Amino acid sequence: MRLDPARERAILDATRELLSEVGFDRMSIDQIARRASASKATIYRRWPGKEALVVDLVCNHLENETAPPPDTGSLRGDLVEAVTAFCEALERRHGVILGLFPALLGNPSLAAALREHAPRPDLTGSAPLLARARKRGEAAGGDPSRLRVLIESLVWHRLLIGGRPLDRAFAEDAVDTVLLPLLRSWSGTPA
Repeated sequence: MRLDPARERAILDATRELLSEVGFDRMSIDQIARRASASKATIYRRWPGKEALVVDLVCNHLENETAPPPDTGSLRGDLVEAVTAFCEALERRHGVILGLFPALLGNPSLAAALREHAPRPDLTGSAPLLARARKRGEAAGGDPSRLRVLIESLVWHRLLIGGRPLDRAFAEDAVDTVLLPLLRSWSGTPA
């Protein structure tokens, strides 16, 4: 059952805030209802439980779009902008990510539901980036999906394991020491 859009937005906002503040496991429908000034019955009329509410929030209501990386005129510049833009996208979702991460490890049904329904837009812009580089005649071999996985892996590792800032210095280092050498090796040109 659909709710009044303002009521639904209040519930989704409360869910996002609590997910960021206390995490999935410690968040309750009672807390969401209080924060959204809604009744539990209202929430349960729309979502069967906390898991469904979080899946709806993540899959349908979080910003999933970023502008494609700008054409800087060089493969290196485009890569730095792509990594920087992906870092910024994750920074905007940092609280939700950290609030969900432990639950994804301990709640297989939540993890499966998110994998099945979450949109997977290419926030890195790998395909247009490589296409532009090829048009310019730059060494840009490889499959865009492989480049995307590499960019995402470097950034996720830095965020979740390294705990260090996702800043421009990181983006430039990732491009210069990992991404450009790999792209050149995939093209068969010397680094």
